[in-house]
Amino acid sequence: MHTQTTENPVGTNWLAALDAEARGLVAAVDAQPDARRLLEGTLDKAGYIHFLVQTYHYARWSTPILAEAGVRLRQQGRLPVLAALLIQKGEEERGHDRWLLSDLKNLGCSEASVESAVRSPAVKAYTGWNFFTSRAGVPTAALGTAYVLEYLSQTRAGVWAERLKTVSTIPNIHKSVTFLRSHGALDGDHVAEMERLFAGLTEPEDQEAILFSARVARCVYPRIFRQGGDLSR
Repeated sequence: MHTQTTENPVGTNWLAALDAEARGLVAAVDAQPDARRLLEGTLDKAGYIHFLVQTYHYARWSTPILAEAGVRLRQQGRLPVLAALLIQKGEEERGHDRWLLSDLKNLGCSEASVESAVRSPAVKAYTGWNFFTSRAGVPTAALGTAYVLEYLSQTRAGVWAERLKTVSTIPNIHKSVTFLRSHGALDGDHVAEMERLFAGLTEPEDQEAILFSARVARCVYPRIFRQGGDLSR
C-alpha cells in the first residue's frame, strides 16, 4: 500500500525538506530547558542522569532496528545500496549502549538501576515507531530517524561534552561524557555519507517515508529531556 504524497514535498525538493527537519530538531532540542543547560554546561546531575538513562533506553535498540530494516529491504529486492547502508549503520551503533552504562556508572548509577528505570513517553513513542517501520512499515524510514539524530550529534554532542567538562561541577563528569564525545566525533562523516547516497533516491514512497520518520523524530526526541522534574528513577 502506497502512502499519500500530497502533503509532503517529494521529488527534487525532498532533500531540502529533510535538511529542514534536521535543523528543526536542533532548534526544538535547544528550546528544552535541560538541553539549554546542557549546552551551557550547567545541567545538574539529576537532569544529566535522566538524559543518559532515557538515551540508553532507545540507543540499546538502534542496532536491531536498523539491521532488521536493512534485511527487510534486501528481502524485498529493492535499493541494495540503502539496504547495505541500514545494515552498516546497525553495526556502527553496536555497543553504544555500553558507553552510556559506563558514563552512568561513573555518575553512581548501577546497571540494574538503569535497566529498571521508567522509560519516558517520548522513548516509548520513539522505539515503538521505529520498530514498526523496521518490521512492518517502509523499511527505508529508519534512515530518516538516523539522519536527523546524527545531524543533531554532529551539531551538539561534541559541544555538550566540552561544555560539561569545562563548566560542570558534577562529580566525575570528565569520565561521564564518553557517549557524547564519541558521537560528536563520529557522526559528521555519517551525515555526509547519507546525503551522498540519498541524492540518488528517486522513489516517492521512500522519500516520503524517510521524511515522515525524520518529522516524527523532530517531534518526539526533544521530550526525552526531563520535563518538570527528575523522572530518571
